[in-house]
Amino acid sequence: MIFCHTIADYNLQGWLASAKQKSWWEKNAPENLYKYDYIAALFMHSFSWAFLIMAPLFIVNGFAATVGMFIAFVINTAIHMIVDNAKANAHKINLWQDQTLHMIQIICTALILA
Repeated sequence: MIFCHTIADYNLQGWLASAKQKSWWEKNAPENLYKYDYIAALFMHSFSWAFLIMAPLFIVNGFAATVGMFIAFVINTAIHMIVDNAKANAHKINLWQDQTLHMIQIICTALILA
């Protein structure tokens, strides 16, 4: 799960790393039409991150999707969005805090679902 976190949060993020920042949209697409597009980028990154960190659990469970896994997936996506927004837009946390919170998410998910 930690390896998948590293891949999803660093290697695969690409353009979304910029697009999840409200300031990027203000500079590159200042029209009101794009005012909240950073939220879509935050969601897409968080969705793919949650999918990848939970993939090992899905495999271990014999590819059986349970209600608990679905709920954990939704919660992990939401928490990841909140944490990344706190770092990228609200500037309330730094990278160390961001990564610590993501590790806590992974550990809690593993303990609850494994």
